[in-house]
Amino acid sequence: MSPPPSAPGAAAARHTGASPRRRRPLSATLTEVVLDDGRVVMVKRGEDPGATAAEAAGLRWLAAAGAVRVPAVHGHDDRWLVTDRVPTGAPDARAAHRLGRDLAALHAAGAPAFGAAPPGGPLDAYVGRAPMRNETGDDWPAWYAEQRVLPYVRSAVAAGTLGPAEASRIERLCLRLPELAGPPERPARLHGDLWNGNVLWGVDGEARLIDPAAHGGHRETDLAMLSLFGCPHLDQVLAGYQQVAPLADGWRGRVGLHRLFPLLVHAVLFGRAYARQALAVAEAAR
Repeated sequence: MSPPPSAPGAAAARHTGASPRRRRPLSATLTEVVLDDGRVVMVKRGEDPGATAAEAAGLRWLAAAGAVRVPAVHGHDDRWLVTDRVPTGAPDARAAHRLGRDLAALHAAGAPAFGAAPPGGPLDAYVGRAPMRNETGDDWPAWYAEQRVLPYVRSAVAAGTLGPAEASRIERLCLRLPELAGPPERPARLHGDLWNGNVLWGVDGEARLIDPAAHGGHRETDLAMLSLFGCPHLDQVLAGYQQVAPLADGWRGRVGLHRLFPLLVHAVLFGRAYARQALAVAEAAR
């Protein structure tokens, strides 16, 4: 019996031109599909309108920089995204150093403005399951406050995860961003959701990035998120990065500011523990 048109195997067939031979669900939204020509692809179900379009555009934009490695996109539609599978191995220091150098090259590829969406990507995108609107701006502190911090503060207050007085503490920090942000930088091409789980360490000794929330932003934001939940051989990632594109003086003291965005996203998605971490950032900046 043929699979229903909405099934992962059927989506793989539509976007690769090959018939599915075997399917292996990996999660509620991700299925590994072996094709009859021997290729293996990942089929991801988009849970939100525009999510597959945003992710496909982000992967292609990252690939276009010729810097980091990402899974090839075979195609997408309103519900499904089909990409190459990445056979994974163990991280090592050499791969981490190479990843740092590649991230520096990716960021240097640039973006038209802070908040710029990838070509063909929607204005209303996502970071994880949280909505992320790609409104643009030319001044990073103002843009970061208005588009990447305060929308999630408001959402967290509405959900009861942050109290109004607590939100005011983060709002006051936003007013100080011009003095805390460090030297001006041009918009970088960001992965945008660069936590360790979105780095796949390939069996070929090269890292690949998945699940981007790509947009134009400040390069320190990607690096701050990479360190937020721990990354194997992070010291080597940073060493490789610094070798290619040294960060501005004082960057270590700005890590907390750049973590505000992912921490508040996590507060909206996962609750109070992350809100407390965001408040700790505001307290440390007093």
